[in-house]
Amino acid sequence: MAATPSLPRSSAAPVEPVRSGATQPPDPGGIPVRTILLGVAGVMLVALGGTGAGAVLKRDPLLADTSLSWIRYGHGHDLATAVLYIGLGMVIWAWVRLGRMVRNRHVGANAVLTAIVAWTLPLLFAPPLFSKDIYSYLAQGQLALNGLDPYRVGPAVLQSQLSDNVSWVWQNTPAPYGPFFMLLAMGVVWATNAGVIGGVVLMRLVLVAGLALLCWALPGLSRHLGGRPAVALWLAGANPLMLIHLIGGAHNDVLMVGLMAAGCLLVLDRKHVLGIALVTLAFAVKATAVVALPFLVLVWARRLTGSRTAQLVKAIAGGLAAFVVVFAATTLVSGLDLGWIPALSSSSTIVNWLSLPSAVGDFAYTVVDLFVHVEPGAFMTVARGLGSLLLVFIAWRQWRAADDGGPEAMRRAAITMLAVALLSPATLPWYFSWALVLGAGLAWTDKGLQATAFFSTWLLLVTFPDGDTALYSWGYLVLTVAVSALACVSLVKPDPLKLSSRYT
Repeated sequence: MAATPSLPRSSAAPVEPVRSGATQPPDPGGIPVRTILLGVAGVMLVALGGTGAGAVLKRDPLLADTSLSWIRYGHGHDLATAVLYIGLGMVIWAWVRLGRMVRNRHVGANAVLTAIVAWTLPLLFAPPLFSKDIYSYLAQGQLALNGLDPYRVGPAVLQSQLSDNVSWVWQNTPAPYGPFFMLLAMGVVWATNAGVIGGVVLMRLVLVAGLALLCWALPGLSRHLGGRPAVALWLAGANPLMLIHLIGGAHNDVLMVGLMAAGCLLVLDRKHVLGIALVTLAFAVKATAVVALPFLVLVWARRLTGSRTAQLVKAIAGGLAAFVVVFAATTLVSGLDLGWIPALSSSSTIVNWLSLPSAVGDFAYTVVDLFVHVEPGAFMTVARGLGSLLLVFIAWRQWRAADDGGPEAMRRAAITMLAVALLSPATLPWYFSWALVLGAGLAWTDKGLQATAFFSTWLLLVTFPDGDTALYSWGYLVLTVAVSALACVSLVKPDPLKLSSRYT
């Protein structure tokens, strides 16, 4: 049986953890200006290159009839791609340098927050990067505003400027997002009069609230879980996987994880009902957030009086009441129904080997097809079914192991969320941000930080700037592994290639 995925324990040998009951050392007050400016220059180049190489509009009214339209074709597109990747390299370099400073306690949480703000601002006004999903969000909001049910029809029925830019994969796909997010999407489309460029910018401004909530919650989660605020913010806030994909790509995952992190902190701070209400809002954005709720119930239960059964009954009743009230209210206000829940299965149209069941099913089909012609569907169905059973087993074991509540429950929740990303029928690179957010506040070892640097860099790079996957471009993948390995080593060893005599 596959081993249960693990995250660092709060009792592991950490990078200078804050031990329970101990006074946290003073936060260094310095701001690494050069490193932050390196990252700013990088994200500005990413944004500039994205005007030609990103997930651009089919017809951009700002460039279509100007002398700059060449940047999207031929050699102009090649130049834009080169500029984007140079910027991406600078962002990764700045993030690793900042991480080295955080690891060595040369800078603290305030420096990381400064970097997050500085690196986020240029991305707010960039074209969509590495994904076209934001066009789907806007088109789904327009469907609802026009009296159509976005949970039953796809953007193709609109024949509008918004729907024209939706990826062909999702043109006829109903929205798999909750009522709270659909309310926000409707509000953005209404406020921008269904304009594409204004809609992209305003949607990003709405979604960045999730990053703000995340940055607010991470120091508090670190206080409860034994980690360091600066490390948590570096891992889950300044991480290029988060910023480039979730802000640059404008994915609603950033709003989900922000609400989820804030809700988890409130529960740990004994504001149980409010915390569960926030996680319910996260669920009403994207269904994945529901994974955290059973673990939060355990945290609440351990603080109640009575037998273990009585504790669980009280906590489950209270949590369920809060969930039903908040979810019912958002559903009623949106004017929509529960059609988004069956629409969740639409993601199964994505097949890539980041999803372990999909990888196994595809591999089994490929091998068998060498000897006898068969249809691939049965292999994928069986593999994904077995993956779902394994996921249920892991989730149950983790929930049972989290019975004592407290920090251990949050660690187990992070493990379960990682299993969700790995074993879901479809997996995209930014899905791994879910587990990273829940686990960022733990005490991390050097090896754990290095592994995170490696996989964050690799996951950032395995999608092309226009949103197409790079997972089957094997030569390119070798290069991404090399870059990721360099980031991993550089986190603990300045200038591993010995290109400079001066370490920074």
